[in-house]
Amino acid sequence: MTTENSTSKNDNNEDLSLNSLQTLRSVLTSREEQAFMSILFSSSATIRANNFGLSRKEVEKLLEVTRNDAYFFSFLSRVNQAVGRYYRLIYDEERDQVVVMLRVPARSARHTLSEESLAVLLFMFYQQEVLKHEFTLLTQLLEAFGHEVKKGSRRIQLAIDTLRKIGAVEPHQLSEQEEAYRLTVIGVNMFSDSFLHRMVEFSHSSQLSKEDVMKFFNRYNLYEGEGFL
Repeated sequence: MTTENSTSKNDNNEDLSLNSLQTLRSVLTSREEQAFMSILFSSSATIRANNFGLSRKEVEKLLEVTRNDAYFFSFLSRVNQAVGRYYRLIYDEERDQVVVMLRVPARSARHTLSEESLAVLLFMFYQQEVLKHEFTLLTQLLEAFGHEVKKGSRRIQLAIDTLRKIGAVEPHQLSEQEEAYRLTVIGVNMFSDSFLHRMVEFSHSSQLSKEDVMKFFNRYNLYEGEGFL
């Protein structure tokens, strides 16, 4: 009885929270609303394969402004205030990409990412976001994981293919002999700070402060808000 009442209350809160999507029109102009919809459309994995989202220049063209930092970041902030429960609008300055990411519960994310995909993504995240490598070689992934699983080479390649389909990684051309991949703005933002905290504490077998974890992953002032796992 208590569980059912609690669930019903949560359901009511979820229904009411959907109304927050209606606040877009109260915080955005018609032009800004159209710009957000264009970014949302272009962020789909089925629309612009290998080129998720829009560049800042493309977004500013939609907004009819040029290199106006105050206005551009105000636009990002106002969108996230309105739809932050369901989506997050992200600008990655290093990659010059603006994308919209959908928030999903970790349980749902597990249906998208296999254990191999998650392991590959974490390995690349550590190499590129912590060690600051520009890319990760396929041979490095095979050396790290190939011997751990049966038919390791094939399963690692399937994991990479999955990550490419959801826009988390992209090929990095080196030569015909060497195959490499790098994280996209989507891949960089898939891990929430709380997920990284749990992962590092587990690997160290000890409790760590959030500040220690953020310092380890160089996450201070990097992106606003949480990721998606």
